[in-house]
Amino acid sequence: MTLIDDLTKGIRAGERRALARGITLVESARADHRVQAAQLLAALGTGKQALRIGLSGTPGVGKSTFIEAFGLMLTGQGLRVAVLAVDPSSARSGGSILGDKTRMEHLSRDPNAFIRPSPSQTQLGGVARRTREAVALCEAAGFDVVLIETVGVGQSETVVAQMSDLFVLLLAPAGGDELQGVKRGIMEIADLILVNKADGDLKSQAMRTCADYSGALRLLRKRPEDPEGYPKAMAVSALEIQGLDTAWGEMQTVINWRRDNGVWAQRRGEQARYWFHEEVRLQLLARLADDPAMQARMIAAEAEVAAGRALPSVAAASVVDPAFSAKT
Repeated sequence: MTLIDDLTKGIRAGERRALARGITLVESARADHRVQAAQLLAALGTGKQALRIGLSGTPGVGKSTFIEAFGLMLTGQGLRVAVLAVDPSSARSGGSILGDKTRMEHLSRDPNAFIRPSPSQTQLGGVARRTREAVALCEAAGFDVVLIETVGVGQSETVVAQMSDLFVLLLAPAGGDELQGVKRGIMEIADLILVNKADGDLKSQAMRTCADYSGALRLLRKRPEDPEGYPKAMAVSALEIQGLDTAWGEMQTVINWRRDNGVWAQRRGEQARYWFHEEVRLQLLARLADDPAMQARMIAAEAEVAAGRALPSVAAASVVDPAFSAKT
């Protein structure tokens, strides 16, 4: 039995070890591994359509605590939950700086849960380049819910919306006023805003922050993919397990509405189209970078730019244009 056959059989059977090996394969940048990854994805085909939930928030907002409490609540309901946690990367080694699996001790031991931390490396947008392929493997393994936790660095983390059915933004109490709430970017794509840490001395502040964001959301233009009253803000406490079941109910309300009104299928199609164009772009760049003549022109152009004798845009055109004119 080949490696691909072995992984395909194991992933379809829901074996966590096989799933982990499969994700390692699709995350690899080696040329032979990319070929094997494509074979694995083709062999698995389309799995069950899990609910994909993107989750973002600034560092310190309690994402790991929330995910563990929320994940345990879902597994307690008989659901299988996969967590793909994208960590900041080390500038030296490229590996994950944080270790979400070690911070979700109880969920990581749950037989109905799977946690996979991955380094973001140089990828922008809060997710790793191959996160979408990892989601596909989790779906093939039969998971009901896939939580995609972004790096959590700010307003630019919008790429996760291109691979999730629902985007949840976690905020901390006293995180900003209504003017902060109407900022474009990450606020515009949030389907549900959860103000975490609504417990102890922070509870009253969390409720005020929630009210501020509720008011801010009313100023935003209603999106056609949302049912009436959404997006909305809620206060929760992951530490005291308060409001999580209500938040889950709100998520299901949005998803059921989108399924019934054709928005779910439309979004999935638009996301597939987005990633097709992204893969074409990345594969073209990789092919060009592997061309010896291209590499020589790159080195010469880099020297001109570094010396201040050429503008980056002009130098880039001098590298790219000959590559395509030679092929026409």
